[in-house]
Amino acid sequence: MKEEKIKLKRGYTTGSSATAAAKAALLSIINQQTIENIDILLPKRSSIQIPILSCEFERNKAKCSVIKDGGDDPDVTHGAEIIVELSFTGKVNQIDIDGGEGVGIVTKPGLGLEINKPAINPIPKKMIIENLRGLGEKILAKKGIRVIISVPKGKELGPKTDNPRLGITDGISILGTSGIVIPFSTASYAASIRQNLDVAIAMGDNVVVLTTGGRSEDLAKKMIDLPEHCFVQMGDFSGYTIQQCSKKNIKKAYVVGFIGKLAKMAAGVKQTHVKGSKVDMSFLAELAKICNADKNVIQDIKKANTARHVSEIIQENKIEGFFDLICGETYKHMRKHSEEKVSMDVILFGFDGNILARKSEE
Repeated sequence: MKEEKIKLKRGYTTGSSATAAAKAALLSIINQQTIENIDILLPKRSSIQIPILSCEFERNKAKCSVIKDGGDDPDVTHGAEIIVELSFTGKVNQIDIDGGEGVGIVTKPGLGLEINKPAINPIPKKMIIENLRGLGEKILAKKGIRVIISVPKGKELGPKTDNPRLGITDGISILGTSGIVIPFSTASYAASIRQNLDVAIAMGDNVVVLTTGGRSEDLAKKMIDLPEHCFVQMGDFSGYTIQQCSKKNIKKAYVVGFIGKLAKMAAGVKQTHVKGSKVDMSFLAELAKICNADKNVIQDIKKANTARHVSEIIQENKIEGFFDLICGETYKHMRKHSEEKVSMDVILFGFDGNILARKSEE
C-alpha cells in the first residue's frame, strides 16, 4: 500500500526570524513607518514572507520582533519571540551582529563558532548581512549597522534543547536549520547528531554512547562514566549515526536501547522510526526457535502485538539466550554499518532498568 504524503506546513527557523526582524527594523527607519510583513531572501535564493509582531522606530534606531513559527515541525523554540534592535555605527560599510538576552553563549569547541561568543550560526549571520546589504546600500556607504538579537524566553528554553550538552549556556541558538533542538525532520535531526559528535571530538573524546532516547540515555549515564557531550541521542537514525562515527574516527560506541528499537536494529533496519518500519515478529520468532522455544511460544511471538510483548513472552517462558541473540545481531549489523571501524558495546535494557543482555568485543 502506498503511503499518502501529507503536505506539511512550512515554518521558519530562528535564523529566518532574526533576519526578518532585522530587515523590518532597517526598512522602518528608511521609510519612517511601521512594517507589518517583510520578504526575506533565503540561502537557496528563494524568498519567504514573514509577519512582524512589533515594530518601533526612531530616526537612527529601531526594534522589531517576530514570533518563530516551526510550521508542522515544531520544536522548543516554536512560538518564541525573536527581537532585533538595530542601530547605526561609525564603521562605514560594516554590519556587526551580536547576541543579547536569551541567546546562548558558546563554551565548547566543535561547533564552528567562537568560544565565549553568542551561538549565532554562520548561515543566519550571512542571511542577515545579505538582506540588510540589499536594502541599505546607501546607508552603508556612509555608516555601519549594528544588530543585536535577543530572545526574552531564551534562558528558560535553552535547557530544553540539546544546547547544554553542546556547551551552549544561558539561551538558545540562532540557527539556519530547524535546529539542535530534537526535531522531527530528517535533515535537522541528522545535523544535530553530526554536531553532537563534532563537539565530543573537539573536546578530545573518541568514545560515545548512542542511545535511542531520553530514558535509555538516563540509564546509560548511571553506568557509563563519560562527559555529557559524549552521549548522543541517535533516535531512529542508528545506521546513519554509526556511519558518521566511522567517518569521524570515533574509536568506540556504546549502543544502548530497549527491545523495540534493538529488535529492529537486530533485523538490519537502519532507520527504526515507528511508521517507517514495524518490528518483524517472524524474525523474532526465528530467534526464539534458535533458543529452543517450543511451538506454542513461537506462535505467540508471531502473533505478539509489540516487541515489549515479545519480551514478556520470552521472560514468562524463561527462554534462555534470546536477549543475547538480539544484542549479537544488533552488534553484527552496527559493526557492518561502521565498516568494521568502530568498536562496539551493545546494551539492551529491560523496562525495569536492569540490563537484559550485553554484547561487546570478544
